[in-house]
Amino acid sequence: MPSNNGAGYVIRRILRRAVRYYYTYLDYKEPLLHQLVDSLAKQFEYVFPELLLQKTFVERVIREEEKSFLKTLESGLKKLEEVKVVDNYLDGQTVFELYDTYGFPIDLTRLIASEKNWTIDEVGFEKAMLVQKTGQEQIPKEKQAIGLNLGQMKNPNLSDMIFVRENIFVVKYRILKQKDKEFYQIVLNQTPFYPEGGGQVGDTGLLIFDSEVIQVVDTKKENDLIIHFIDRIPENIESAIVAEVDRIKRKETERNHSATHLLHAALRQVLGKHVAQKGSLVKNEYLRFDISHFQKISEAEIVQIEKIVNEKIRENIPLTEDRNISIGEAQNAGAMMLFGEKYGDTVRMITFEPSFSRELCGGCHVKATGEIGSFKITSEGAIAAGVRRIEAVSGQYADQYCNGFMEEVLAAKTFFKSNQTLAKNISDLVEENTRLKKDIEKWMVQKAAVIKENLSKSAKVVNGQIVINSIVEDLDSKAIKTMAYNLEKGIGRCYYSPGICGKQ
Repeated sequence: MPSNNGAGYVIRRILRRAVRYYYTYLDYKEPLLHQLVDSLAKQFEYVFPELLLQKTFVERVIREEEKSFLKTLESGLKKLEEVKVVDNYLDGQTVFELYDTYGFPIDLTRLIASEKNWTIDEVGFEKAMLVQKTGQEQIPKEKQAIGLNLGQMKNPNLSDMIFVRENIFVVKYRILKQKDKEFYQIVLNQTPFYPEGGGQVGDTGLLIFDSEVIQVVDTKKENDLIIHFIDRIPENIESAIVAEVDRIKRKETERNHSATHLLHAALRQVLGKHVAQKGSLVKNEYLRFDISHFQKISEAEIVQIEKIVNEKIRENIPLTEDRNISIGEAQNAGAMMLFGEKYGDTVRMITFEPSFSRELCGGCHVKATGEIGSFKITSEGAIAAGVRRIEAVSGQYADQYCNGFMEEVLAAKTFFKSNQTLAKNISDLVEENTRLKKDIEKWMVQKAAVIKENLSKSAKVVNGQIVINSIVEDLDSKAIKTMAYNLEKGIGRCYYSPGICGKQ
């Protein structure tokens, strides 16, 4: 699939380069490449039979990619023609503007620049990119990676052990200064806090140093170390520590993470095996899941996807967790793997029913799907060519969403006294509104005709010009313009003044 990284990025670059050539050199401004798929599929039938089998899908993928890039290409090429190039040197800020504002890929800018014998300010471009990402021109030394070798750190405790009460101490801390703010980070010798990773947000909670309570606002991983972001440095940083994870947030996050796995399996079952994960975010309030799919997911498909996920939840399928199995074993077991992702020799495999959902994952999960409670998709839409984004909720947040929706429905029903369904009442209301609008338009036409006749009689000749000057009320601007046009047709070229509010 065309994408912004890995093998998908190579495909995207090849497609875009081809689009640029036919746009510029063949002067062809419409999608072209997808029209060649049929002939190529037949020509290579015995070499690449997959192409013929998936001809319609491949054609759609290429067409959507072309349509998307043609819009970008037109504005980007126009901007390139307008830039001022001094001594064949294209400054980095302009290159960045082409990329950031016009969506013009840097590799295409390089290609066009080489054709024109221009040199690109690569350093300036990278500097502008850094400013956009970090808000500063240089990465401060305080933000560079921790370099101290602390040996093998223990993985986050993913069992029922939420509290770790013994043998916890700080092995390193640092204070980051950025602009007018200070950020505090510590590393512990062992921790129950799960760091951000694989789309799942990091844990929050408390660290108790003697009697001093320190808030953990986030947890991330850096150079294989688990970094705890805290609200301040404790007075006695060498004291023994009690670590307490926010259990409610962790549990809701686990529900959404397991729901994401069920959603992924249901999507592939309903939409097709081409569906692949393109990104995810797992929080305690909701989940977000990006997939490769080249058309809008219909309401009927969404209903079917939700139905499958909720059925799996009601089945209360137990979690099967295989830790530290070889990558080969996982592949043979049919585990879903992210294309382009780098995996080690050993992996962790999460299974909810072997024939339904089996993925490599390092995150937190429920012990059985019944703990998820319920599942509801809240939105679906496109975020890039061939990439759809789904947002959903589970557990108590799914209940809150459905309850809120029901409250709106019940509130809407109070406006109708009829015993008909809400949909029928709204349909009747829309129909009535349309009919009344047409009645008003007819009334406007009739009133405009009467006013036109009266205005025709009030026409005067001033200095050889026919002049009509009057205040017209109770007509909209469209009716007044039409009336003025009809007046001219009836009495010849005349002068009229728009006046205040366009009604004179």
